[in-house]
Amino acid sequence: MVHPAFHRLQLLIGERSLEILQTSRVIVFGVGGVGSWCAEGLARSGVGHLTLVDSDDVCITNVNRQLQATTRNVGKSKVEELKARLLSLHPKITVEAIHGVYAREHRDTFGLENYDYVIDAIDSYTNKLDLIEHAHEANVRLFSSMGAASHLDLTRIRTASIWDAKICPFAKIVRKGLRRRGFEGDCQVVYSEEAVVAPVENTSVACGTHKCFCPKPDHDDNHVDWCSTKKVINGSAVHVTAAFGMALSGLVVQDVHTRAGALLQGGPSNKT
Repeated sequence: MVHPAFHRLQLLIGERSLEILQTSRVIVFGVGGVGSWCAEGLARSGVGHLTLVDSDDVCITNVNRQLQATTRNVGKSKVEELKARLLSLHPKITVEAIHGVYAREHRDTFGLENYDYVIDAIDSYTNKLDLIEHAHEANVRLFSSMGAASHLDLTRIRTASIWDAKICPFAKIVRKGLRRRGFEGDCQVVYSEEAVVAPVENTSVACGTHKCFCPKPDHDDNHVDWCSTKKVINGSAVHVTAAFGMALSGLVVQDVHTRAGALLQGGPSNKT
């Protein structure tokens, strides 16, 4: 029996697709400007289990684009704040919040083989390459976000194979890194064909400097000061980052709907 909260989606994709969504397990790496909206889209689409992974705490500069960030919860764990919101949306969802980062040295602790889908919404280039490789080895469908920052035109957002993503500078860098590693797999990505928008001239940047707004937890071994690791702090707009996130959640829903159709026709139901 489908919960009434998802009745409108049932009218669009049918009961079988919703049943698969409700038994699906999705892990979201990075719950910032893209990942937080993806998690919201997944919860509102009836996904039964979500694992959220992020080491950051809410910063005042997150408020313009990150779903869980408000002026009242600065300094609190992003994954815990998002978990609380998602539990209020989905009547039967299970949400696991992991306050940490994805890295090669402890990748096996996440148990990717236990998930139906992996969402890559992390900024770190090396960790992104590691996660793409890891998901491929675990035979789990991964959907990845390319660069959502420095864009304003959401009509230029596209989805494609990582090997076919055009114009996006970050996708080009990721492809180069994957080729260097000898990666021969594939993954669907969300990217923009809009040329990168340059920052406004003479705008001072506090992030990553001694004037940074980011909270500095005193007793958090998992905290990573990402701002200080970035060569450039890019501007970002919520209508673009949210669209990236919703596109990622949409790829999951569409894939589940395709699988449901195959099952109804007696075809293979392989999630990959």
